[in-house]
Amino acid sequence: MMKQREVTDQHHTTWTCVQAYAGTGGAAARQATELSESDAGTVPVVCTPSGGAQTVRLELSKGWFDSLSDEELTAAIQQEERGR
Repeated sequence: MMKQREVTDQHHTTWTCVQAYAGTGGAAARQATELSESDAGTVPVVCTPSGGAQTVRLELSKGWFDSLSDEELTAAIQQEERGR
């Protein structure tokens, strides 16, 4: 099962974040997950908002699911949105 995490920003948008390729199962998915990990130890994470706003793709530390606070995760999302 794919781990997903939900956070709500100050605009009351709920974001559902999942690590790209994680939880899709099988050797190919494991290889894709390993290949997607950068030299800096970051992994691609896709966050999808409620209400139809545009999906955001982040590069977060490998342990993001457990190590990032909700505030840090929403800050990363907002920074990526501003950078578009």
